[in-house]
Amino acid sequence: MKITKVEVTAASEAKGHAVRDAIQLLDRNGHTTVTIETDDGVTGRSRIYFGREASSPDVLAMIIERQLAPEIIGEDPAFIRGIRSRLRSLTDYQGTQGLSTFGMAAIDQALWDLQGKALGVPVWRLLGAQRSAIPTYAMVGWLELDIAGLERVSAKAMEQGFRGVKVKVGGGPLSEDLERVGAVRKIIGDDAALMVDANQAFDYTEALRRGRVYEDLGCRWFEEPLPAADTASHIKLAEKLDIPIATGENRYGQASFRELIEGGGVGIVQPDLRRAGGITDCYEIGLMAAGFNIPYASHGGGAHIHVLAALPNTIYVESGLLPDNSPISLIDGCYPLPDQPGLASWND
Repeated sequence: MKITKVEVTAASEAKGHAVRDAIQLLDRNGHTTVTIETDDGVTGRSRIYFGREASSPDVLAMIIERQLAPEIIGEDPAFIRGIRSRLRSLTDYQGTQGLSTFGMAAIDQALWDLQGKALGVPVWRLLGAQRSAIPTYAMVGWLELDIAGLERVSAKAMEQGFRGVKVKVGGGPLSEDLERVGAVRKIIGDDAALMVDANQAFDYTEALRRGRVYEDLGCRWFEEPLPAADTASHIKLAEKLDIPIATGENRYGQASFRELIEGGGVGIVQPDLRRAGGITDCYEIGLMAAGFNIPYASHGGGAHIHVLAALPNTIYVESGLLPDNSPISLIDGCYPLPDQPGLASWND
């Protein structure tokens, strides 16, 4: 089987309801979609999401069409890691991080989708599943919501069967965080997990100050307390706090996780499919973390569920609320694995 064509499309539109974290407003729904065709008639597809910047999907589409796609025409799509190596070499001069990695992730995911469809199985079967369902929590505590809004979405998450809720923090003073976290805790009860996410908003001193408070509140983890690239401060912060530091969604490629993991600067590894480089890199990051007995919780859901099914150290898949017309219900707080061939998922 050989790759014969790579088709790329892009689209972006304003969100009906913009959401806010401590550093940005996410006001768009943008996608770059990649379809890889073969001479056997089997195709694989992926979709890269953008929550900001109307032009980003088009820029990524151009990188894939003009630079990455020509490099893989005529290749055997089963050689996923070989193709990854070629694309890394191709983009090294310009810098592989950033949109180059987004493009490599799009191709990687489309190749896994194609491989699953060619063999008639979901990708989690190819990776070697360890579990049949993935524990999940609801990321619903956005900063544009007032207290009443937070209470409504948290109550709905519990009604839908989620095992916990994540709340954004760092958009205002600590007193505001305390009010918001306290309101959610009253809704979800003492036994449900409650996570806090600062989206890189703090410096070391403020992260330490607030982290001690979140720790006393019994939060499950403290997510992205610091700028993602500041490995030294992550290591220093983790030494001072008992609450696990969760981070990784803004790190590019598995190499960027090595020093962080070895240094003890992360308590829960959270790669993002786009920035990490796709299914292949996320799986390898997860195995690296497992070697250090560090849990793995995805940033986002969708196709990530296939990686989570296979890793030995998986603890959670991140999700929004289930849509009103959801084809599934959670089972004991877990997403069941999809059974369609390729990278199909319940929470795209």
